[in-house]
Amino acid sequence: MVQAQSSAVLGSQAMTIGVLFVCTGNICRSPTAAGVLRAMAERAGLADAFRIESAGTFDGHIGQPASPLAIETAKRRGYDLSSHRARLLINADLERFDYPLAMDRSHLAVMRWMAPRDLVDRPQMFLKFAPQAGTLDVPDPYGGRARNYEQALDLIEKGCAGLLATLKPLLEMAS
Repeated sequence: MVQAQSSAVLGSQAMTIGVLFVCTGNICRSPTAAGVLRAMAERAGLADAFRIESAGTFDGHIGQPASPLAIETAKRRGYDLSSHRARLLINADLERFDYPLAMDRSHLAVMRWMAPRDLVDRPQMFLKFAPQAGTLDVPDPYGGRARNYEQALDLIEKGCAGLLATLKPLLEMAS
């Protein structure tokens, strides 16, 4: 599902990797992960190599911005979530994105249930890219205190760094 696109960074016909982060309401963890990966890719000169989005498994926040604490926490570390608006995960997302990544095991279960039979293994746990984190789940900070958002962001930064390190060689081979 990796798509070719015109890219000044990677050459005329460069690979574009689609990454979709999925959490519950799409207002805390997944938009934060999308913002972090965008910033890391940009700093690495790879912004054009990715299509990065986020979605939620719960429809109660559709159209809403990221939670205020998620925005504040991310901003303190240099990540911008201000343009985010929550959206619902749809079946087509699991076909369109190369890396549909679950923030916790409940999201993975939903994604695999929604996926077409031939793509049931495409959804993965986000933190598999950060084995040093010692967990597969990014705890949901929603309704918690600022420190809960900080802890989630710590894990998200590790996961995004690991994901970028995994995908960078694929992009280099394609260029």
